[in-house]
Amino acid sequence: MSSTPEGGTDGWRDVVGPYLTMGMELAIAVVGMFFIGRWIDGSWGTGPWGMYVGLCVGVVGGFIRFIQRALALGATEDAQQEKDGKK
Repeated sequence: MSSTPEGGTDGWRDVVGPYLTMGMELAIAVVGMFFIGRWIDGSWGTGPWGMYVGLCVGVVGGFIRFIQRALALGATEDAQQEKDGKK
């Protein structure tokens, strides 16, 4: 991170980074499980069912992780606000 003249850090990456990571994790989970399901279909000849199951597992798993991260970020922000005395 680059430093500002006041000695602080470039804060936009710290603010935006976790949210971008959450979106990327969700997308990677969905797309990754979709393609794993397609591979299973091709290998085992199960038709579209492996793809559907993989897609569902990716969506559910991705959203669970998304919600966990969102709650953790909210708790971190609440703790920071209490520490700063803004609440």
